[in-house]
This record gives sequence, C-alpha cells and structure tokens, in this order.
Amino acid sequence: MINTSPLSGMMELSPAAQIEFDRLKNIIHQTYESFGYSSIDTPVLERAEVLLAKAGGETEKQIYRFKRGDADLAMRFDLTVPLARYVVEHQNELAFPFRRAHIGKVYRGERAQKGRFREFYQCDVDVIGRGDLELFYDAEVLAIIAAVFTKFDLGSFTLRINNRKLLKQFFSFLEIMDSAEVLRILDKADKIGEASVKKELKLLRLNGLEINKVLAFSKIRGTLEDVRGQLKKVDAGLLKALEKPLAELEEINGLLLAMGIKQNNFCFDLAIARGLDYYTGMVFETSLDEHSGLGSVCSGGRYDNLTGTFSKQKMPGVGASIGLTRLFSQLLELGIVKDGAQKTPSQLLVLPLGEKLEEALVIAQKCREVGLKVETYGGSRNLKKQLQYANSSNCPWALILGDDELSSKKWTLKNMVSGEQKTVTTAHQIKLAIEKA
Repeated sequence: MINTSPLSGMMELSPAAQIEFDRLKNIIHQTYESFGYSSIDTPVLERAEVLLAKAGGETEKQIYRFKRGDADLAMRFDLTVPLARYVVEHQNELAFPFRRAHIGKVYRGERAQKGRFREFYQCDVDVIGRGDLELFYDAEVLAIIAAVFTKFDLGSFTLRINNRKLLKQFFSFLEIMDSAEVLRILDKADKIGEASVKKELKLLRLNGLEINKVLAFSKIRGTLEDVRGQLKKVDAGLLKALEKPLAELEEINGLLLAMGIKQNNFCFDLAIARGLDYYTGMVFETSLDEHSGLGSVCSGGRYDNLTGTFSKQKMPGVGASIGLTRLFSQLLELGIVKDGAQKTPSQLLVLPLGEKLEEALVIAQKCREVGLKVETYGGSRNLKKQLQYANSSNCPWALILGDDELSSKKWTLKNMVSGEQKTVTTAHQIKLAIEKA
C-alpha cells in the first residue's frame, strides 16, 4: 500500500482548522492592504544563482536545488531574495518608495521538528526606497504589525525594538573588535542562557569587565527614558557615545505614538540583535505576553542595501515577516486558537426534499446573489439524512425546501445551533435573519 501521510515537515489541516488558518491569513492580507501595500507574487522556482547570491552557511545547505535539462533551479527559501530580484527587474515600473506585501509558501530542507517546517507560509511586508528611506517607514512597518496582532485578538503583545547601530557603537565604545560574533551570541541568549553566553564571550577574549558590561547592556529594556537611565548605570559615557542611534529610536518612538500605538504594546529592548547580517538599523521582535514560551512570533528590521548583489543602485528597505505556519501550529497545539467548529465556509445549506431540484437551485443562486455563502445538498431527499449531513458539516443555517414549501413559496429557515425555525419568502429575508442572529 502507498503511504498517504504528508511528507515530514509539511503541514496539512482539517477543513475546520483550515478555515481558522485562512481567517488569520486574511487578517494579515487585509491589514497590509489597509496601509497601502501592494500584493505581489514571485515564482516558487528561481534560478539557483539568484537564491545562492544571498544565501550562505546553513541556509545554502537547506535550499532545494535541482537540474531540469540545462537549467539549474532552486525553490525559494524566503521571500526577501525574490523581492530583491523583483525590485531590480521591475524598477522602471515601480513608484518609490515601493510598498510591497507578499504572502506565500517557502521551502527549506532543514530537519523537521516541532515548530519547524520544510514548507511554510511567510507573510512579508516591506517598503523599498531608492537612494534613501526615511525613518517614518520603520515606524509604519511596526504599526502594521501592531495592527495585525491587535486584530488577531490573542491577548496582549509587545514589539521589542532595538537599533543595530546602537549595538555596533556600544561595541566600538568598549573597543570590542569582533562585534558580529558578539551579536550572534546575544541573539541566541534566550536559548542558551547567561552562563553559556559568558562562556562564549570568554572564548572571544573579552575580559570580565567587558562581559559584565555587555550583559548589563543586553538586559536594558523599557521606555526610551528607562533605556537612557539604565545606560548611564552601565557607563557614564554611553549616552554621548550612542547619541545618534538613540535619536533614531526617539524619532520612531514619537511616530509610533502619533500613529496610535499604545505604549504598553512596544518597548525598547537592547537584547534584540537579529542574527542576519543584512540588518543595519532598527530591528524588532514580537512576543505574546501571555505565551512567552512561543518566542518571537514576528520579526524584522531595516537593511541598507537589499539589492546590492543584483544592482549597483542603493535600495534601502525595512520590513517584517510573520511565519504563519509555525505560529498557527503552535497556537493550535496550545489551544489558543481552536480547530474551528465550522467545517465549511457555507453560511446556508439548502436542503431540497421534493422532486423540484431545479427550483431549489434557483433559490440557492438568489441567496448567493445577495452575498451569502450557500451550499446545496445533492444527495438523498430524505430529511433525516440531510439534517445529519447538516449537523456533521456544522453549517449554521439550513433552508428546508419540500414540495409544500416550494408550492406555497414559504420556505423554512432553521438555525442549526438553536433549533429555532422561521418562515421566509425571499433571499433578502434569509440574509437579514442570518445577520441578525
């Protein structure tokens, strides 16, 4: 017998769970569009040289790559590299700054494990400038993510914001040369713990005083006023040394408040480093306050030159990404979102009991024309069997159309949750009853 289970690392949902997944995906899509971000889609397959131009280390090993005739092809492992290619290819057709949204599947051949998939949805939002890009867009991307998680209604959340320039100038102040490696260690501090961080920093030949200052710096978190006060405690000279990157965070802070983002939904956290080297300015991670064990549920930041591999023209950008497949699988497992009760998108199930199926089909179509999602039962004319199907599909409403109902043009609308029935005579009455319930 052929094994019919999905490949390891591929998520496959029940219809009920898929409805809930699509609901969250639609929230993201609609929120991105509400800020004026244009949806694009790029091919799942790219020339291998395009993807490998930006890949490196573990990422390069995870790329699905194959030959087809003379073509050397690869499946996209993220949506950022395809964006870089897209912007260069279409730059004469685009208005800059270019606001782009992209929700699509990506593929990584990594070891499948809890929360990690080989095929998964990324939901990206980015804005790309030509030559320069104002800090306003950093704040706008943060505001978009705040709007998404507000609409998700998963409890309180926090955008934890930092600036890579702040980190680099701090390391320069301490005369730490291997700042990239220190950033890599700090980025995994939550996973390995403080003792392991100290051990790895010692291997970089940092002395005890430097290690203590790095750790104290990485624990600074709060409002911008809190951050300034805590920086003074680490070293009296830090505020002057970090004046420019702090000014950038000050501007972002003011813009976020102006856009209506509540102070309790964001903070400045100097532990946020983001491991990817291409981040050059603002970086952030998002956490659900009541479910800290999930880790970061969305992240992103600013990069100075997205298209450097493909073009000599400088195109800075800032963006964010929600790994929806990973997030949804964890929310489902924890019961934070539920395998939805409704197993069909239908609002109304038409049950034709008599011989006049064509008349029932006409009524079903009229219900669709007024904006309802309608399913028609096409099997047995037995009411008991039809109601069993209605209950098993969890469709909330049923329209019972026997010969008597069709002859009198008085149809029976049944609420499948409460069991209540009422007589209706038009599609508009049906819609009104469903909307009022």
